[in-house]
Amino acid sequence: MRLIFLGTGTSMGIPVITCTCPTCTSSDPRDRHLRTSALIETDAGKNILIDIGPDFREQILREQITRIDTILITHAHRDHVGGIDDIRPLNYAQRQRIPLYANPEAMHAIRHDYHYIFEEHIYPGLPEVEAHEVSGASSFVVDGETIVPIRAMHKTLPILGYRIGRLAYITDANYIEETELEKLEGVDTMVINALRKDHHFSHFSLPEALSVIEKIQPREAYLTHVSHEFGLYEEISKELPSNVHVAYDGLKITV
Repeated sequence: MRLIFLGTGTSMGIPVITCTCPTCTSSDPRDRHLRTSALIETDAGKNILIDIGPDFREQILREQITRIDTILITHAHRDHVGGIDDIRPLNYAQRQRIPLYANPEAMHAIRHDYHYIFEEHIYPGLPEVEAHEVSGASSFVVDGETIVPIRAMHKTLPILGYRIGRLAYITDANYIEETELEKLEGVDTMVINALRKDHHFSHFSLPEALSVIEKIQPREAYLTHVSHEFGLYEEISKELPSNVHVAYDGLKITV
């Protein structure tokens, strides 16, 4: 499999509008972060998208992606679902609805915010998704791949991370109970959110993310959903263990 980091930033992205901090004014392209999303290219040639934020159009054009077979949603905050309207050209090209998987909380929010997608209509050109609600308790199969949901908390909001084979992808979490961490045993490559160095009420901080990585012991780990308070790519990279890396937009890794 191959993982493409489409976006690796928080809800405001980096640079943040009006901000003149060292991160936001950095000339290093690895310090520029669109909203968090990732694409998994499977061995069978399928494209599985994790989250579809408001920068989706820009991201998919940048990477010259012409097909999305499945969308996995971690949670329904706008920076993770705000690009749903932009699947329309894919619907046209693929001539089909795109399956979308989410937990009950996220699916309820999506059905509310994008109600026009799910209503009976004759107006042509609306986004078309095939909604699948997943509990997070059981694995499911999409595009020939077994997906293992990892239940986590984003403050008080239940969210899902996903394990696909030996790859695990978790973002916007600040707590994962031990029984869910057990699902990550044997993971080779792990992606996890790390908002900043200091504690945050709803996201893992860098020390907290490193603690989870230490428990799981993946061969390689990548930090995503970083804020401008996280620091400069070049400086933070020097402080990390040798198997932990700061993810950046456009980074491609083979799993």
